[in-house]
Amino acid sequence: MTLRLEDFDITAERGFLTPYEMDQVTLPAAFDEILSAGKHLSDYMCSGHLRTFLDRLKQVDMKGQLPSLNHAQMCKLMIHYSFIVQAYVWGEEHPPAFLPKNLAVPYCDLADALGMFPLLPYSSYTLDNWGKLEADKPITLENIWVIQNFLDGQDENWFIMVHIEIEAKAGAALAAIPALIDAVNAGDMGNVLTGLKTIRSAWDLINPVFDRMPERCDPYVYYHRVRPYIHGWKGNPAMPDGLIYEGVDKYQGKPQPFRGQTGSQSSIVPVMDALLGISHENDPLREYLDELHQYRPPKHRLFIEAVQENSKLRDFVSASGSAELVQVYNDIVDHVQKFRTRHLEYAASYINKQARDSEGNPVDIGTGGTPFMKYLKKHRDESVSHLLPLPKGQAA
Repeated sequence: MTLRLEDFDITAERGFLTPYEMDQVTLPAAFDEILSAGKHLSDYMCSGHLRTFLDRLKQVDMKGQLPSLNHAQMCKLMIHYSFIVQAYVWGEEHPPAFLPKNLAVPYCDLADALGMFPLLPYSSYTLDNWGKLEADKPITLENIWVIQNFLDGQDENWFIMVHIEIEAKAGAALAAIPALIDAVNAGDMGNVLTGLKTIRSAWDLINPVFDRMPERCDPYVYYHRVRPYIHGWKGNPAMPDGLIYEGVDKYQGKPQPFRGQTGSQSSIVPVMDALLGISHENDPLREYLDELHQYRPPKHRLFIEAVQENSKLRDFVSASGSAELVQVYNDIVDHVQKFRTRHLEYAASYINKQARDSEGNPVDIGTGGTPFMKYLKKHRDESVSHLLPLPKGQAA
C-alpha cells in the first residue's frame, strides 16, 4: 500500500514543518498569562530573578481546556510552555531541583496529549516555531520569523531559522519517497531513477542553506547566549538525577531524566538512512538514537518506521546493473555524508572549541546529553561506508 504523506503530517511544500500558519493560531483567554510570560521571557531572564515572575503564574486547568483545543492550538501552547519551562530551569545561575506545579502540572498534561516528553522538543523549537513575513512568498531565511525565543537576539533567531529553511527544502525529497518505494516494489527502474533524482535535487538545496549558519550566528554568541537554555536533564552534569515535576502524580515526586532539544531530533536524516538502507552499529550510539527517536512527534516517528520497513531501495539499486542508478544513489549518500560533516564542523567550532562557562553547559556533552563529537564522527563514517560500487565495466 502506498504511503500517504497526509497520514504523517508531512507536506511536499513544508516537509516536517507544521502545516498550520502558527503565527495566526489564537488561544483562549485562559492562557493569556502564559502568552504574556512568553512575550516577556527575555525581560525576566535579564532581570536575574526570572523564577520570581514565573512562580506567580496562575496554574491553568489544562485537562479542563484540552477538550476544546484543536491540534494547532495545542502545538502553539507547547511552544510557549516549553520555552518558559526551559527558562525556569536554566535561566538563573543554578538549576532548580523541581519545576513548580503551576507549570509542571499543565505542561505535563499538554505534553501527554501530544505524545511528547515535558521539555522543549525540536518540534516546538523549530518545526512549529515560525511564521512568514509575506504570506505569498516561500519559506526562506529572508521571509520567516521566530515566534518564541529566549533572549530575542539575531544569533538565536538565525540558528532556528536556518533549521526551518532546511526542513522546508527537504519537503520535495520526502514527497518523492512513497512513489519511489512503489517503483522499487514494481521493478520500475525508470521511476526509481526519477525519484532518486528528485531527492538529489532537494539535497542540492539543503546543504547550501546549512552552510549559511555562520552568516548571522556567531560561535561565541551561540555557545554563551543560545545553547545554555536548550539543554535537557539527562546526561547533564548540573542535573545528574533529572528534574522533579511537582504535583504530577505519575512521576510520584521522583526526578525525571529527559533528553534535551537537539538538531538530531530532526527527522530528515533518519528518514534518509531508512530509505537508503544506511545502518548504524548496535552500540551505545545506536541506543542513543533509538531513545532519541521517541522525542519526535508521533506521526513523524511512524513515517520513519514505515520507510524503514518498506524500503528495499539499496538492494534494488545494487542489483540493477545500472551505473546511472548507482551514481545517483551514491550522490544522495554523499549529500547526507556532507551534511553530517558540516554538523561535525559546527559542533567543533560552536561548542567544542569554546571556553566552558558553567557546569550545565559543557563543551564535550551535547544538549541531548551525549559525547557528541565521537557520535557525529561515527555517523559520518558509517554514511560513507554505504556507497555502492559501480557495475563492472560501466561508467556513470
